[in-house]
Amino acid sequence: MAISELPNSRTEEDGSAVLRVLSYNVRSMRDDEDALARVIRACDPDLVFVQEAPRFFRWRKHAARLAAKSELVMLGGGATAAGPMLLCSLRATVERTEDVLLPLTPGLHRRGLATAVVRFAGARVGLVSCHLSLRQDERYAQAGMVLDRVAALGTPYALVAGDLNEGPRGPAFRRLAKELQDGWEVSPWGGEHTSTPADPHQRIDAILATPGVEFLGCGVPTHLDPADLRAATDHLPVLAAVRVPATP
Repeated sequence: MAISELPNSRTEEDGSAVLRVLSYNVRSMRDDEDALARVIRACDPDLVFVQEAPRFFRWRKHAARLAAKSELVMLGGGATAAGPMLLCSLRATVERTEDVLLPLTPGLHRRGLATAVVRFAGARVGLVSCHLSLRQDERYAQAGMVLDRVAALGTPYALVAGDLNEGPRGPAFRRLAKELQDGWEVSPWGGEHTSTPADPHQRIDAILATPGVEFLGCGVPTHLDPADLRAATDHLPVLAAVRVPATP
């Protein structure tokens, strides 16, 4: 389905905010970053939950370049969160950010969370970008840590998005979906499978939200340039439109 079929960003009369939210594993920007930026711009997001942001030499410069090319600004994360990152439009008012490193399992890649609390008009929302482990037991434990972090944000509503490294039947995915709404399940739109661009066959990336957030559509945009999608990275993006109620 065309991206234009999703609602545009707006503020409602009651103070609630309609947001476009994108989750995207960018593979450390090792591929065609111009194609990557074109994909992001085409989705016209208010928020981008990035996974595998640049983490090494001059990572801040690379991340800032992606934000600029995408017509967004850096919100938090990157190497200081072991890969997850948050970008936002100038529509967001930032209340606070925090990068969280998760416990390290010897021999495995360090994982972390990029978190923030932002406001859009009268709506206050917490954000968590995550990239869970390749190992099942660690992945399940990290899903619990994500839920703990959502609770610790202290916001009435929250959005969680990322590369979960397993499908909806996996224990970590189910652990998250037991407490959070899975956008694709609640309001499917576009395509389902996020990996890989050349052969989409599994849904390992997701956008989730706490109760009270309304999904207006969530899935893989299917009318983007296929060449850009293949050149940008080894995942497909997940795009959602959500309505976040005004904070009392």
